[in-house]
Amino acid sequence: MEKLKFLVIGSGGREYIIVKALSETSDVYAYMFHENPGIKKLSKDYVIGKSSSIESMVEYAKKVDPDIVVIGPENPLAAGVVDALEESGFPTVGPKRDAAKIEWDKSYARDLMRKYNIPGSKLSMSFDNPEDAKRFIDDYGKPVVVKPAGLTGGKGVRVVGVTLKDNEEAKKYVDEIFEKNIGGLKRVLIEERTDGEEFTLQAFVDGTHMSFMPLVQDHPHAFEDDQGPETGGMGSYSMPDHKLPFLTDRDLEIAKKCMGGIIKALKKEGVEYKGILYGQFMVDATGPKLIEFNSRFGDPEAINVIPLLHDDLSRVFEQIVDRTLSTVVFRNESSVVKYIVPKGYPIEKTPGWLRVAEDIIKEFNAGIAYASVIEKGSKLEMLGSRALAIYSTHPDIIKAESSVENAIIYGVTGEGFRWRKDIGKLETIRKRIERMAKIREKI
Repeated sequence: MEKLKFLVIGSGGREYIIVKALSETSDVYAYMFHENPGIKKLSKDYVIGKSSSIESMVEYAKKVDPDIVVIGPENPLAAGVVDALEESGFPTVGPKRDAAKIEWDKSYARDLMRKYNIPGSKLSMSFDNPEDAKRFIDDYGKPVVVKPAGLTGGKGVRVVGVTLKDNEEAKKYVDEIFEKNIGGLKRVLIEERTDGEEFTLQAFVDGTHMSFMPLVQDHPHAFEDDQGPETGGMGSYSMPDHKLPFLTDRDLEIAKKCMGGIIKALKKEGVEYKGILYGQFMVDATGPKLIEFNSRFGDPEAINVIPLLHDDLSRVFEQIVDRTLSTVVFRNESSVVKYIVPKGYPIEKTPGWLRVAEDIIKEFNAGIAYASVIEKGSKLEMLGSRALAIYSTHPDIIKAESSVENAIIYGVTGEGFRWRKDIGKLETIRKRIERMAKIREKI
């Protein structure tokens, strides 16, 4: 079978794991925003360009003439890169700008859910004026969640009782969103606070057909035991049965109906969605509630699911652009991902460097997903965000987690870095099961 030629846009851990999977059977070219050493090594050719320059992305596509372009991060999708690429004749895995709006304008997604009565909705109001938002917070009286309506890289949400002291702090954050134009839309969402466990469900979508991926639980808080500020995701795990032990079959069915519902709602609005759909949910005493949709793979969740693929990722992407998607098969194994980050992340951009012994990491049945690092001689300089992820898959999650932990301890050296040691450990998972059981008892 003739090799396909792919162009992958992006330079983080998510894009690295996509490139790694595609390079096993296809030729891969890369448009990166910084020189990711892992993507560089796996690519036939690459270029470093601006994340905001749609023109240069199209120009590079014309140079390499790929069969398919894959968009990794959200900002190019929000800027309309898929529209521009497809107008130039390049089939693309990713939604056009009007479909990606369910991520870059969170109020739009909520409006669609209300209009079409999609399962998983929760109380959510959007405001273009800070004074109106603050009045609503006062009138509501209960703890709230405050979100910029636009893109914030997973770092914009504040929750009363978790990252905000009370509703007075919530109102101060509303002012900050408008003063600093956080998210870029000058709009804020005020939502009811739901207490439970978060989980992620992702799906491949070809415009009509969906194929769901294994469930994943991310750990957004910076420190062990879910303490500290929220980050882009410190790591995540999945289970061998592709479910999560604190969820019921009914919970999963509601989440799937929510995701299927938004695709159908978009179609009724005259908008086709193709690419990857990401649903982040919070399950409480009454069932799953949508936190947000993303219009691409999650990071770190992509690093969990892509290594579990039984099918060839290049053929899955080919089916998406051909609109012939069938059920995608994954191996019945668990996966654990832990991100190594600078000590000051996500608050301060602190310096730090790493050395990675790939042979030692392989000995522990683990892999590396290079992210926010660049090569400086024999060292990897951390750029201030999540530097690299160590991951492993195994039928037994205990072994997958220990593989990751030992690979970091013995295979990664350097200065100024840390990671969450509790991700994927049975004790951490048991706490979530017990917490969810207590929440369900309140029904």
